[in-house]
This record gives sequence, structure tokens and C-alpha cells, in this order.
Amino acid sequence: MKKFTLLIIALILAIPQVLAAKLEPVPIGVKLPQKYSQEYIDSLADEYKRVSNEQIFHVALDMLEGTTGEFSRKAILGYNLTQEPVKIEFKDLSELNPAYASYDAVGWKKKGKLYIYINPKHKEAPPGALAALLSHEALHQDEYNSLSEETYAWTMEATVWCDILRKYPESNDTDSALVTRENVLKQLLEKGNYTNKYIKKTVYANEGYKNLPLTSPGYENQ
Repeated sequence: MKKFTLLIIALILAIPQVLAAKLEPVPIGVKLPQKYSQEYIDSLADEYKRVSNEQIFHVALDMLEGTTGEFSRKAILGYNLTQEPVKIEFKDLSELNPAYASYDAVGWKKKGKLYIYINPKHKEAPPGALAALLSHEALHQDEYNSLSEETYAWTMEATVWCDILRKYPESNDTDSALVTRENVLKQLLEKGNYTNKYIKKTVYANEGYKNLPLTSPGYENQ
């Protein structure tokens, strides 16, 4: 009886700790669109706390609403092959593989769960740029990848970035390395008259993708 009582007490004590999981606020140096007051950001927690404890990602996901990236936002919330929310966090990518050290982000599947890891160098990137990057990574939902899948994902990212700039032009902070990436993709999209013509060429020429097959499940030749 004594052991049972102690167990009940331990469980009761543990519950407040779970409920009080702390959210990391948006870094002070990050410029936010006017609508994102702290009160508004806090109101996003109920929808996105299962995805991340970083409020910068809550903002980024909210910014995807009404853009081409709405599919990706829903995928991150759980409408994906695993039927579980995708976990998002900043992470030293070299811990996954030394070859990933300079990557901007990695989509990862472990024990049946999906993760999106973002390079910590982007911690102060505008959330609109993070939104575009997340729209790309959310498309990788299994262990397979291909040139066609990357072409589709890069094109999605570029298209979402164009949408973000129309809705939130203040996102174009050219001091951010991630914004530089997004603007390069935007230029490739525009150069191809909003087709994947030049994005595809860039993907196929990327050394990091040289061993990928042409197609993967769900992605035919793009």
C-alpha cells in the first residue's frame, strides 16, 4: 500500500511539470509583421505547441495560412503519412551527419515520427523566410528522396516565398542568410516564367543530390 501511495503522489507531482512546458519566445532581434503582438503570438500556442516549443515557428506556421504552403502547414500539424504532428526545432545538423553541417534544414524520420531540424544560424531569420523553408521540408514524409521530389520541394519553397512577400513585404530582410537563399529561389522561379525550369537545373546540378534517384514515391519526373 505504501508503494502505491508514493506512486500516486509522484504522478500527481509530475502533471504540473508537463502542463508548464515553457515556450521559447521569439528572439528579440527578429522583426515581425505588425499583427504579431505578443498577445497574438501567445494565442497560437494551442494550435502549434505539439509541433514546437519555439514561438518563432508558431509565427512562421501562422504566416503559411492563405499561401501555397497551406498544404505544408496542414502536413506539419499531422495531415501526413504518419498522421502525427511533425516536430520542429533548431539543431546542430552536424550531429545528424557531419556532411549536413552547412545545410539550412533537414527533414528526418526516426522511429516512425517526422522531424524538421533547422540550422541554428537561422535563429534570427524572419519568420516569413522560415515559413518558406518549412513548406519545403514538410513535403519530405518518408525515408525516400529523389531529384523529382527536391525539384517539387524547391519550387514550393520559391512559390511560398513569393506569396509571403506579397502578404508580409517586411520579411525581405536582406541581412538574413535565409532570405538570401529565398531570393535566389525566387529569381530562378521568375527566370523560368514561374515554372520549375531553372530550379530543376539547379537541383540536378547540386552535388548534395548527385546520388539521388530520378523519382521517389509520390513524385514522378518533375
